Amino acid sequence: MTPLIVDTDPGVDDAFALAVAARSPEIDLRAVTTVHGNVTVDRTTDNARRLLGTFGRADVPVGRGADRPLVHLLGRRSAGIHGTDGLGGRAADFGPPVDESSLRAVALMASVIEASEEPVVIAAIGPLTNIATLLSARPDLEESIARFVLMGGSIGYGGNVSAAAEFNVWADPEAARRVLAGSVVPTTMVPLDLTMRITVSAAWLDELAACGPVGAALAATRESYLAAYSARFGHAAMAVHDAVALLEAITPGTVSATPLPIDVDTSTGPGRGTTIGDLRGPEAAATDGARPVDVALDADPDAVRAELWRRLTG
Repeated sequence: MTPLIVDTDPGVDDAFALAVAARSPEIDLRAVTTVHGNVTVDRTTDNARRLLGTFGRADVPVGRGADRPLVHLLGRRSAGIHGTDGLGGRAADFGPPVDESSLRAVALMASVIEASEEPVVIAAIGPLTNIATLLSARPDLEESIARFVLMGGSIGYGGNVSAAAEFNVWADPEAARRVLAGSVVPTTMVPLDLTMRITVSAAWLDELAACGPVGAALAATRESYLAAYSARFGHAAMAVHDAVALLEAITPGTVSATPLPIDVDTSTGPGRGTTIGDLRGPEAAATDGARPVDVALDADPDAVRAELWRRLTG
């Protein structure tokens, strides 16, 4: 089994992603670490503990992570989409919460990586503050990380928190630049260009709710999240961004990726948090010293939905 760490800021779509991770026999879920993002780190940590309790995974340690970005304070969060508790107002329906680890996120990740006999995959589906801190504090561990699978960024789609920036990257652009442009770990970035094409309908969620208590709990988080996306799509559907990235971490090849050098705008202007994909490709960009990132730009939406359904319904 592939050892996996999930770094997350639950989050409605994070909840679906954690359910996929908790119920996938191919991977050994070694730890869940939390980070500021959709809501505060106190809330994301409580949500992660409650979600793992609901999924019957008290064996998975939860490490509390960064409560703010590396440099600039976060201007706003995502309460309008995820609800003030991060789980659509339904956080209290999950649980009982598993214990919180005595190790903080970066120390817990380092401990898992050091103890593993094989390289560890890290799925980072929130702001990248914890990951950047790990790379800076423990550069000796980079060779023991099999790859990063990140949900974040946008190449040509545009943004969801500004005109050009995706939320996870915008929430800590300096950290994102450290990971995407400054690491040697093989990296797959799953951007809005793909995740906004992989949606689930209100009817799909109704059917999920009828499949058992886990499906019912997940589907119940949808109200504000579904409303926000339905207004954008013009029909009752929502994107499950983080679950797509998690599925790729578990089953490599779920997405079709194009290697592109990536940079991140860390200015304080209107482009802050924009991911810049060098469409000249890795050969041309190599003259700038940039390394390629595998950017997931295509997948079979029906196949992804079917695989998510299979795992979520057990």
